[in-house]
Amino acid sequence: MPSLRTALLQSSGRPGAVAENLKTLDEAAARAAGAGARLLVAPELLLTGYAIGDAVPVLAEPADGPGAEAIAEIAVRHGLAVLYGYPERDGERIFNASQLIGADGVRLANYRKTHLFGCFEQEWFTPGEQTVVQADLDGIRIGLLICYDVEFPENVRAHALAGTDLLLVPTAQMHPFQFVAESVVPVRAFESQMYVAYVNRTGPEGEFEFVGLSCLAGPDGVVRTRAGRGEELVIGEVDPEFLAASRAANPYLADRRPGLYGSLA
Repeated sequence: MPSLRTALLQSSGRPGAVAENLKTLDEAAARAAGAGARLLVAPELLLTGYAIGDAVPVLAEPADGPGAEAIAEIAVRHGLAVLYGYPERDGERIFNASQLIGADGVRLANYRKTHLFGCFEQEWFTPGEQTVVQADLDGIRIGLLICYDVEFPENVRAHALAGTDLLLVPTAQMHPFQFVAESVVPVRAFESQMYVAYVNRTGPEGEFEFVGLSCLAGPDGVVRTRAGRGEELVIGEVDPEFLAASRAANPYLADRRPGLYGSLA
């Protein structure tokens, strides 16, 4: 099975400017497709911006809303799948969500962030209740989390047990927590034997300072590609043959003793 070339878009776009953010995504998709990527991953809430305060309910839209339609057109035009973050409206509730759209424009998976970080998110969003959301892309089992979710090892292990090969984590990682991008994410990839694409915003936005450092980490804990602190598009390979060999050599999942862990729940 061939590798899945994956592009990571590190960008904050422009808060509140959906049309401009779609343009940023379109331009990145063109560059990614030109480099042979089959998947483009964008950061948390790229569609609208993160620090948008009381504009959250104004800009929130359903999973099949105009933003999804526009991104489906981008995916089809450039012939690659796209994962993006957006505020999802479902009736009176708003979720911090991410959605994967295939190269044919079909919506493949939608995930709602289960662990909300800080006062801003807890004020505006409802936490999701489904830990494992997956889709298949080019023979690779894709799983979705968002930012703070990946800092809970239980979430990533749940994906490992469900067979996730590549975990996509759009994020809004801010100062002074850059150690998550630098250290925690590669460890998560190693301990649960999967690839993890951690894709961040960058630069100042409202009261936040996003640190960049997006990365694709492999099941050996080695980072395949790493962005710096600015706007950047980086590309890495998700190799299913290497993943299978790594899983065969690493005994973590086989050596688990779930009967001892009941108190954790």
